[in-house]
Amino acid sequence: MRLPSSVLVSVSLFTAETTAALYLSTTYRSAGDRIWQCFTLLFTLVPSVLVQLTLIFIHRDLSRDRPLVLLLHILQLGPIVRCLDAFCIYGSSGKVEEPYVTITRKKQMPRSGQTEEVEQEVGQAEGKLVTHRAAFARTSVIQAFLGSAPQLTLQLYICILQRSVSIGRGTLMVISLLSIVYGALRCNILAIKIRYDDYEVSVHPAAYLCVFMWRGFEIATRVAVLVLFSSVLKVWVLPVVLVGFLLFFLLPWVRFWSSHSPFPENIEKTLTRVGTTIVLCMLTFLYAGINVFCWSAVQLKLDDPDLIDKSHGWRRAAAYYSLRFVENAALSSLWYVHRTDFYRQVDAPVLELMLLLGYALAVFFMLLFYQCCHPCRRLFSSSPAQGLWECCGSLKLPVGTYSQPCLPLDKPGLEQPETAKDSVTNGEVNQSLC
Repeated sequence: MRLPSSVLVSVSLFTAETTAALYLSTTYRSAGDRIWQCFTLLFTLVPSVLVQLTLIFIHRDLSRDRPLVLLLHILQLGPIVRCLDAFCIYGSSGKVEEPYVTITRKKQMPRSGQTEEVEQEVGQAEGKLVTHRAAFARTSVIQAFLGSAPQLTLQLYICILQRSVSIGRGTLMVISLLSIVYGALRCNILAIKIRYDDYEVSVHPAAYLCVFMWRGFEIATRVAVLVLFSSVLKVWVLPVVLVGFLLFFLLPWVRFWSSHSPFPENIEKTLTRVGTTIVLCMLTFLYAGINVFCWSAVQLKLDDPDLIDKSHGWRRAAAYYSLRFVENAALSSLWYVHRTDFYRQVDAPVLELMLLLGYALAVFFMLLFYQCCHPCRRLFSSSPAQGLWECCGSLKLPVGTYSQPCLPLDKPGLEQPETAKDSVTNGEVNQSLC
């Protein structure tokens, strides 16, 4: 049984960010900056409430007689209590004999063209730890993109306006950046486990490092570009962000309506039609929030029973990063043209070039992850390099003359995935909210 270290990391980031934000809000109040105080508290309390609701929903506390746990969640102490519960379960494991175990079957990664299915016994204690890890993985994504990302953008904007970085503000920005990168990393791992649910997935440290670098460069450059643009063109930043947010929010619904599919009724048995609609709106809201700052690891497909499009979508990724790179270049160019005297103190062309180079490094680490470090790369029908080459070739060749390159069957790294069995329950997707 593995130590629930991911639970501890999630709770530590959540607690540290909340504490730093509350302290910083008191300094804003002392300085008379009521507006900054309100926004700092808003980006702290709203995601905290959503985190509490997510934990209650995943653990199904409303259908169980647990008034003390619900009270602690109302007091915003739910993550701490869940973390203590997870470590108590881990500490007591092996001391009490399990009354029954669950048999699970997972496929191993194919070797020499063969796939073996292995049976494993999962006891009650391990099953509870799996639930805790899954719950905190989902809450990390919510905290990252509905709380930490807006918080980091706000505090960096305040630093530019006030032309100073206080200790409290700098601490909060560092914690927020770590929270965003960690949430994006958890989103990637969740996407892999959802897409390859039938397989035993093992993520190596090199993969974690590669994703960390990829998401770190991508999010840091994106936030920096938005803040620089908003500091010189304050009126236009809100329309730019809203257009991108609404586009990603409405895109899954437009695809759903155009498919003429029936409304999903089996998301959760205890939910009514109104409750299902609210959950789907929250799902698309978080999906849009992720895509504003970085590429989401999964694509929503509301007309599918599992709500997730399990294809890799190299073309969608190539289109997203190409358009985002153009947008970042355009916004940074507008900042360069309209920059104020304050920015005359820095080398503006070098700064703009560094931002574009940082985003290019993010794309490089993404390709490196999918090409070399992805735990399920043996199941890819084509490598990222082949996928991007096909995307470029499809722009030059007519559709009728394009053909899929033949893949050698004797190479285990290019085997076709069994997509019919790569499924996930609606309840798990509903809980993932990513």
